[in-house]
Amino acid sequence: MAVDASGSAPSGLVARLRAAGCVFAEDEAALLVAAAADDAVELERLTALRVSGEPLEHLLGWVDFEGARLHIGAGVFVPRRRTGLLVREAARLARPGLTVVDLCCGSGAVGAAVLARVPGVELYAGDIDPAAVRVARRNLDPGRVFEGDLFAALPARLRGRIDILTANTPYVPTDAIATMPPEARLHEPPVALDGGHDGLDVQRRVAAEAPDWLRRGGAVVVEASAAQAPTTAGIFAAAGLEPRVIHSSGYDATVVVGVLSAG
Repeated sequence: MAVDASGSAPSGLVARLRAAGCVFAEDEAALLVAAAADDAVELERLTALRVSGEPLEHLLGWVDFEGARLHIGAGVFVPRRRTGLLVREAARLARPGLTVVDLCCGSGAVGAAVLARVPGVELYAGDIDPAAVRVARRNLDPGRVFEGDLFAALPARLRGRIDILTANTPYVPTDAIATMPPEARLHEPPVALDGGHDGLDVQRRVAAEAPDWLRRGGAVVVEASAAQAPTTAGIFAAAGLEPRVIHSSGYDATVVVGVLSAG
């Protein structure tokens, strides 16, 4: 496969991507050409992987999220555009000097986006997946990114002093995993997708432990489907968190905020 002298996509590349189901084939072709850096062999390798279903972001090694270009890696969850609503709501609650924790951080995209919107927050992050932690440490202060299962990843000194906890937990019901696009189902870690029988198992665990880690008046912010949100709100209320559901047609997303009473 030859790249023409102008650096534009080679003949047939756009057609191959379109035939493979890539909706934005022209844009993807241009990105693959740029990533190959005039190396025809590398371009063919990247194209073959993309046609086989490998996520474009994994091949490029980066993802654009909420206006920032972040590192990403093979086998790591790719942040979705809809998660921008979670970022927006967390940033609205934040101000410089507050302690923000990004649990289930994946690549660290949510934490990085909140920090970009509110410079000066004291940001920490954690994830159970070692591959995700390695990538997050490239996007965030590596000394503040921890590996472990939810709150077990965090240093004990944060107990009782977290102001804002973002947790983009997996919320796809187990039985629905098989219906997901192959890009996600085959190339992203199950631990970042599978939320258990109704999709909310991890959110239940977060809600149960959050009151011990939040400062009074602190908030948990999670993403859910519109159908799941009332159940998530009930989970928060049962854990002693005052819930609020926010929908956004612009992001086509829903988040639930749970606030620990200041009383």
